[in-house]
Amino acid sequence: MKMQKPKVRFKGFTDDWEQRKLEELVGIYDGVHQTPDYQDSGIMFLSVENIATLKSEKYISEEAFERDYKVYPEKGDILMTRIGDVGTTNVVETAEKVAFYVSLALLKPNEIDSYFLSYAMKTNAFQKGLRERTLVTAIPQKINKDEIGKIDIFITNNDEEQKKIGAYFSNLDHLITFHQRKCEQTKKLKKYMLQKMFPKEGQTVPEVRFEGFTDAWEKRKFGDLGSVSMCRRIFKEQTATEGDIPFYKIGTFGGEPDAFISRALFEEYKEKYQYPEVGDMLISASGTIGRTVEYAGEDAYFQDSNIVWFKHDDRVDNSFLKCIYSSVKWSGIEGSTIKRLYNDNFLKTEYSMPNAEEQKKIGEYFKNLDHLITLHQRKCDELQNIKKFMLQNMFI
Repeated sequence: MKMQKPKVRFKGFTDDWEQRKLEELVGIYDGVHQTPDYQDSGIMFLSVENIATLKSEKYISEEAFERDYKVYPEKGDILMTRIGDVGTTNVVETAEKVAFYVSLALLKPNEIDSYFLSYAMKTNAFQKGLRERTLVTAIPQKINKDEIGKIDIFITNNDEEQKKIGAYFSNLDHLITFHQRKCEQTKKLKKYMLQKMFPKEGQTVPEVRFEGFTDAWEKRKFGDLGSVSMCRRIFKEQTATEGDIPFYKIGTFGGEPDAFISRALFEEYKEKYQYPEVGDMLISASGTIGRTVEYAGEDAYFQDSNIVWFKHDDRVDNSFLKCIYSSVKWSGIEGSTIKRLYNDNFLKTEYSMPNAEEQKKIGEYFKNLDHLITLHQRKCDELQNIKKFMLQNMFI
C-alpha cells in the first residue's frame, strides 16, 4: 500500500496518507436507464445537467420512485457525472427523497467525510484516473459504473483532518457562489436600469430619473458632437510576441495581449498621430460591436479601424457615453450580417442625451455598478485560483 503526505496541511496533522481503491470507500450505484414519465410535482429528478446545484424542475411520481429506486440519494451521499460530462461531483445536502438518471453515479460513503472525498475526487490525480477509464470514443463519452470504483485515491484516515479539509473547501465554494451570485445580480440590475434610465423609442424622457431633472432629452447624432479617432495602422512585421508596449487587436481587446511593439515606434506614433486621452471610451468596431474599455493612461497601442474612440467636446460625458454604447442601435447595421461599424455608420447613429449634469449623474451611477461587477468578478477569480492551488497541494 502506497503511503505519502500532502505538501500543505492543517497544523497538528503529520500521519501518512494511504492509497485506496474508491470502491473500498463507497458503495456505487446508478440511476434509472429509461426516461421517466415526468410529473408537475412529486419526487425531484436529477440528471447530469443538474450537478452544480442538485436542483431540478423535473419530477416523477411517488409510485414510480417506490418502484424504481431501492437505493436512492440521501443526505451526505455524493453524486458524480458519468455520461457526457465525466467526473464532476457534488454532495447531497437535502434530507428529502431524490431520484436520479443513469448519467449520474451515486456514491454512498463508508465512514469517510463526504466533503473530503468529493474534493479529493476533483484533484488532478483522481481526474487522470477517471480519464484513463473513460470511453472517449463513445458518443457521448462515458465511464461504466463498474470502472469508477477501480480508481486509486489517496486519503487520510484521520477523521478530524478529513472534516477540516472538507469544511475548508466547502466554505471556499460558498464564498465563490456568493460572489458569482452578487456579480450576476448586479449585471441584471445594470441591464434593467439601462432600460429604465434611457428614453424608449419615440419618448423624450426616461421612466426613471434622478431627482431634480425634468427637461426633455435631445435627439442627436454622434456626428453633431465629434468625430471618430483611431490609432495609426500597425503592420504584422512591426509586432513581436514579446516587447515593451502591448498591442491590442480585436481578438485581445479587453483581455491579455498576444502582440507587442517597440517603445521607439510607440513614442513616434503617439507623438505624430491620433492617440486616446485618459477617460476616452475605446469601442470595438468589428466582431462583437460595442465592447468598451476606458483608457486609463497606460502605455498601450490599439488596432486601427477595429478599435476606435469618439473624439468630442465637453457636451458629452465619457461615462454617459459608455452607457450609450451599451444600448444604442447603430445606423446601417441593425438586422444586417455586417460585423463592422464603419465611421460613417458611427457618426450617423442617433441617440438621446440630457443636459451635462444629468449625463454626469447617470454616468457615475453606471460606473459604480461596473466597479461592483468588476470587484465581485475579481474576487471570484481570486478564490478560484486559491481553490485550484489548494486542491493540488492539500491532496495527493
